[in-house]
Amino acid sequence: MTDDEVLAEFRAAHALLDGHFILSSGLRSPTYLQCARVLMDPKRAARLCAELASRLTPAVHAGVSAVVSPAMGGVIAGYEMARAMGVEAMFVERPTGTFELRRGFALEPGQKVLMMEDVITTGLSSREAIKAIEAAGGRVIAAACLVDRSGGKADIGVPLSALVTMDVPTYSPDSLPAELAAIPAIKPGSRAAA
Repeated sequence: MTDDEVLAEFRAAHALLDGHFILSSGLRSPTYLQCARVLMDPKRAARLCAELASRLTPAVHAGVSAVVSPAMGGVIAGYEMARAMGVEAMFVERPTGTFELRRGFALEPGQKVLMMEDVITTGLSSREAIKAIEAAGGRVIAAACLVDRSGGKADIGVPLSALVTMDVPTYSPDSLPAELAAIPAIKPGSRAAA
């Protein structure tokens, strides 16, 4: 799939939005990718994650025995990626504000893991998820996401594969361009802004 074909999937799902959005990081953006909408169609979710899985290196395919994703947004993407790779799917969640494995999920010491996200903007959540996976004994050898909004600039500490990479501008709330400041801000994600 080309980038245009991937973005067409987002548009068809009404998941590529324009406006004034408050991201989980607290930054503001004129563009928002609502991956929950693109993943709500199981066939589309499977197709997108299978495409992304096909782009992973043979070393990642041979080494990984689990996909771990951060809840909430990464759960479906992580599950579909695990299905495409033929490995187990788990997720970390924040019951007290810090990611951790729960619900009986466990990793063997040194178990090689792919960390799967829906969208990466700054990489902060990904780094936090990787830290939790490593605290649980896993070893993250690579990461993947449906959308890298950072234009390839986010450093999460491991090799990252994205289905599509976009360079979407973000702004601090006190340095908004006039056209964005003129639009009411909305917070569409699952987490409170930082």
